[in-house]
Amino acid sequence: MAAASVRCYAAMLGAGKVYVDATERRLPLRHSHHRYAIDSPNGAIKLTIPLVGSTNAMVVAMEQVRISEHDQWRDRHWGALFSSYGKSPYFDYLADDLHRLIVERPTDNLLQFNLELHRLLVDFMDLPIETVVTHDPERVLREELAIDMRSVLGRKRRDNLSIADLTYYQVWQERFGFRPDLSAIDLACNLGREAVKLCLNMLNITANA
Repeated sequence: MAAASVRCYAAMLGAGKVYVDATERRLPLRHSHHRYAIDSPNGAIKLTIPLVGSTNAMVVAMEQVRISEHDQWRDRHWGALFSSYGKSPYFDYLADDLHRLIVERPTDNLLQFNLELHRLLVDFMDLPIETVVTHDPERVLREELAIDMRSVLGRKRRDNLSIADLTYYQVWQERFGFRPDLSAIDLACNLGREAVKLCLNMLNITANA
């Protein structure tokens, strides 16, 4: 859930309440836990948060996964975000909080990092999404009648959810055309609080088709 895609956030908005499984061990299938896609002056790029250990043999629970400080990734990510979105309409309003999270106040816990980034985006875009961390996903599925999306969202292959792909303003659109499937960071920087309307339209157009 490292700055999940716009489609993921539309799905979360449709649900209204999201449970995050702190005990999950399926990192090989869900590379989006530590990767996110952004636009850039040279085209779409995917940024990776390095982890301690290999994601191909990640046997510890999600809440125990540690972030590595290899290759000065924090400075590189911030540089990529600044060069990509420095001219976008809402980056200046989000920049200080992003910089604090990524560079100034780093955590080495991947789940904590992802949750802080997620909550930052939800608050900034004013999305009515309640997020709850659970250590008992089976109870949630049984008693809360929740839908298990762990094997659907965030995989290498595109999901098949009934969510329409709608275009929105992107800072590099004139150069490359519209790019779907980017991180919600792209949505926040380009639309700000108008993002909620886009996400609702992504859901409503499909529902009314």
